[in-house]
Amino acid sequence: MNPIAIIFDMDGVLIDSNPPHKIALRQFCEKYGHFLSEEQLRTQIYGRTNRDWITALFGALSEAQLQAYAEEKEALFREIYAPDIQPLAGAVEFIKHLHALGIPKAIATSAPRANVDFVLKHTGLEPYFDTILDERFVTVGKPHPEIYLKTVATLGFEARNCIVFEDSLAGVQAGKSAGCKVVGITTTHTPEELSHTNWAIPHFEGLTIDQLRPFVGI
Repeated sequence: MNPIAIIFDMDGVLIDSNPPHKIALRQFCEKYGHFLSEEQLRTQIYGRTNRDWITALFGALSEAQLQAYAEEKEALFREIYAPDIQPLAGAVEFIKHLHALGIPKAIATSAPRANVDFVLKHTGLEPYFDTILDERFVTVGKPHPEIYLKTVATLGFEARNCIVFEDSLAGVQAGKSAGCKVVGITTTHTPEELSHTNWAIPHFEGLTIDQLRPFVGI
């Protein structure tokens, strides 16, 4: 049987974090005089690195100022989300299912490591991921495939044997450009908007590895 590996984006995939992210983004941006439309959030910010969207919004910044803005926004997100954080429906069960079968798993995200640790701790998923690539591994953000190419290489797999779970259009493009199969999670976009993925699903409930094997020719 050919090998298969599963790669998860984090925000909007393992957790439905877009609502608290949206609140944090709006509060942060409005504090500095930027009022973003829903369309701007969906097309210019979701799925992109803090470096990319902050510099696009604020223009040229010193590295210290860029990091300060990023840390301020992410700390605000964690504060807002902490009382309500929970994994996406079926995520824990699906990941435990993969773990029991010895299926390699990875997280590939543009988020800072502080957010990754926050999510894993509050969802009980800490024991299940040995491979985690966060914003420190990203020099070119999604939709560039860098993060997924690096994750595939770290796993030691061929991209054609990897299935990526993504919610953002930029992330979907990144996964596809890396040569992976992509399953869209419809927390951020509609099934119609994710129709160019291999499959679009609302959550992980009832999902098994056998439903995914055909995508990689198994």
